[in-house]
Amino acid sequence: MKKLILMLVTLSVSSLSLWAQVGTWIWYPGDYEIWLGNEMNNRRTERGSFYPPYMWRIDSHFPIVEFRKGFNLAQADKISIQTEGTYNVVLDGQRLFGAPQTLDLPVGDHTLIIQVFNQKTPPTLLIQGQTIGTDSTWLVCGPDKKRLPEKGHDFAYLRAGCWNFNTPAQKPSEFKLSTTPMEGTLRQSEKGGELFDFGKETFGYLRFHGLKGEGKIKITYGESMEEALDWDRSETLDLLSVKGNQVTDEITHSAATVGEIYTHPQSKAFRYVHIACEGEVKYDKVSMLYEYLPSKYRGSFLCNDEELNRIWDVGAYTLHLTSRETFIDGIKRDRWAWSGDALQSYLMNYYLFFDQEAVKRTAWLLRGKDPVYCHINTILDYTFYWFMGIYDYYLYTGDSVFLEQIYPRMQSMMEFVLSRTNANGMVEGQPGDWVFIDWTDGPMDKSGEISFEQMLFCKSLETMTLCAGLVDQKADQDKYGKLASDLRAKLEPTFWNDEKKAFVNNVVQGKQSDAVTRYANMFAIFFNYISPEKQQLIKNSVLLNDQVMKISTPYMRFYELEAFCAMGEQESVLKEMKAYWGGMIKQGATSFWEKYNPENTGVQHLEMYGRPYGKSLCHSWGASPIYLLGKYYLGVKPTQPGYKAYSVTPVLGGLEWMDGIVPTPNGDIHVYRDAKSIKVKAAAGEGTLYFETEKTPKANEGELVHGSGNQWSLPIPPGKEIIVTLE
Repeated sequence: MKKLILMLVTLSVSSLSLWAQVGTWIWYPGDYEIWLGNEMNNRRTERGSFYPPYMWRIDSHFPIVEFRKGFNLAQADKISIQTEGTYNVVLDGQRLFGAPQTLDLPVGDHTLIIQVFNQKTPPTLLIQGQTIGTDSTWLVCGPDKKRLPEKGHDFAYLRAGCWNFNTPAQKPSEFKLSTTPMEGTLRQSEKGGELFDFGKETFGYLRFHGLKGEGKIKITYGESMEEALDWDRSETLDLLSVKGNQVTDEITHSAATVGEIYTHPQSKAFRYVHIACEGEVKYDKVSMLYEYLPSKYRGSFLCNDEELNRIWDVGAYTLHLTSRETFIDGIKRDRWAWSGDALQSYLMNYYLFFDQEAVKRTAWLLRGKDPVYCHINTILDYTFYWFMGIYDYYLYTGDSVFLEQIYPRMQSMMEFVLSRTNANGMVEGQPGDWVFIDWTDGPMDKSGEISFEQMLFCKSLETMTLCAGLVDQKADQDKYGKLASDLRAKLEPTFWNDEKKAFVNNVVQGKQSDAVTRYANMFAIFFNYISPEKQQLIKNSVLLNDQVMKISTPYMRFYELEAFCAMGEQESVLKEMKAYWGGMIKQGATSFWEKYNPENTGVQHLEMYGRPYGKSLCHSWGASPIYLLGKYYLGVKPTQPGYKAYSVTPVLGGLEWMDGIVPTPNGDIHVYRDAKSIKVKAAAGEGTLYFETEKTPKANEGELVHGSGNQWSLPIPPGKEIIVTLE
């Protein structure tokens, strides 16, 4: 780490990349992400009332940040300086007069230091010149800076954070999601007003065209028609007062002048909108501005089963809707970043958008700053999901810089967890903790040592061990490695029950409970924490046992089906996807829901949290087929960070053929398979194709390797299509 910092301070201009020479806005890593996420999290309303995440810790940015760069100029340069905040400039140890907006830099070695103060928004800096420009190689520190013993290097610095703001006009604090106009598909008279249907679940700003007259407008939004027609109980609504060319929002008390089009200033989630006018107010029509994060659909999946194709499409749209400033849970109710939802969004994202920045923004926001005094989102299991998401990010992207930046916060978060373990080295819910696990349709004891939580804790310790090694923290690596191995050795002796052929739910005061739930058992399978023999026992005694409480959320169906896929049960998983996600589509879903119980029909299925329309009909954890189809059917996964090496194990699982693309940091991997052939082409990386066939296959490229039984493998060279004939 120290070597890296010293190298960066003296990095020569000649090594800068072309894009960095023009400069990009930079900031203290994590600060902008926390600020932006706070802006997003605090937009939630319920029936017009501001509804903040008041139970969470909410951190803020450092008001003053120091930016530093050492460089060598082979030719003179003139740079421009832009900041968001008050600033000063120190060049080669000399503080310059005033706040210069341009600076002439002569040939030779220089050190440039700029301090920026901004209490309202994160301090940011943009420097642009012909050869000098701000980028992620600049170093930053905040008021939490720590003294270092090395002579001549007074403070500890981090690599600067940045995103895609590359001009003076693109100020980071002014970031807005993209919008595009969208028309409704249906307009009809209903309940003393008009009902508009926009054809599918959507998100954005309602617009009135030709609004005039005097009176009031009652607007009721609904993910369902029933909700939109229920002013008294709907989750979201607006009340406008119109007088001449003035529109006043009666809820927020904001006023606006009406032109040809009036756009409501608050974005909402809806498919249906009911509008009832009182008095003489009139309008010509209603449309909307669809609001979205402009992520490119890089991944794809197509097969012979049209229902499965529809499931993939709806899953992709669901993830698109819930990908905003950060990944959020649902677009109607919470609109918050939750760690459990986010982990699944990350994994689905790697097979659809491969948006690295969205993952980083979410991880920074969720973690917040030191000191640590509560679990992420106050939820015990959500803290562990956060750890797991960091290593997943590194594995899929190979981004070691982010790992170096966030590791200190991983360390302090884990130390908080360890400070709350019991005498047995296990975690239990403490006062103020929420032990969530899942929304269940029946009671579940969450006291004592819960087997599921210990599985997540153990995986988090293993993640810390790996990450400590990657950032050269040997003492931490040894410490967390021992804790992980000690805990893993206790899992089976503590929770396995031979009679039940499963892990029990929990142990209270040293005594196993009689209850068996699916959660710890399915995680033990795809974490590979138990032998193949016991995996089969769990499959029959738990996963295929209708007497064990069923899972009714897509959240945990994600993991249940992953456990089946890990055991090679893709055919049964295909049937489950068609029944479960296909069942939602048959009930009219245009995005996937927070919870689905096929036994709940009619308006009953809209209920949740004791509210008639409380359930989210667009929830990020509903999009899991994106991940399952990419990883376990197309069979693509990285085996070295950033897809430097990867494996492709395509499994039809009951399909006749499938054709798909999996994105990577350096291009795409295209996979096709039917009963007679397999085709794979990748832009970069060293891949290996694995497959099974009873007959001797043939390949157009490379040398086939025969393993045990019917197993075969073949190298996948970058840039060449390999074709394997299976018969």
